Amino acid sequence: MFGWVWLILILFVGLTVAYAVVSLYSRSVRKEWLERQWDEAPQSPDPAAREAFIDRGLAEYRTSLRRRLILLVYVVPVVFIVILLWITNAN
Repeated sequence: MFGWVWLILILFVGLTVAYAVVSLYSRSVRKEWLERQWDEAPQSPDPAAREAFIDRGLAEYRTSLRRRLILLVYVVPVVFIVILLWITNAN
């Protein structure tokens, strides 16, 4: 019984680390894209306007579908393990 608890705990910790890494990477890619977009066609020479543009873009990112899809980092491995266990025990 404790083997299952240990497996679930290690899986949860591992998936949480993976989620954090993918989430931070995705946010940094979005921020770099916004910075590049501003540098290609600046609307104003004011650095505060650039920061406001980037902040608005990151606020939109926080509510985007892409950010929610990163939660699949938790779902896909768990579903895969459940299917493997079901197939193994069904035979």
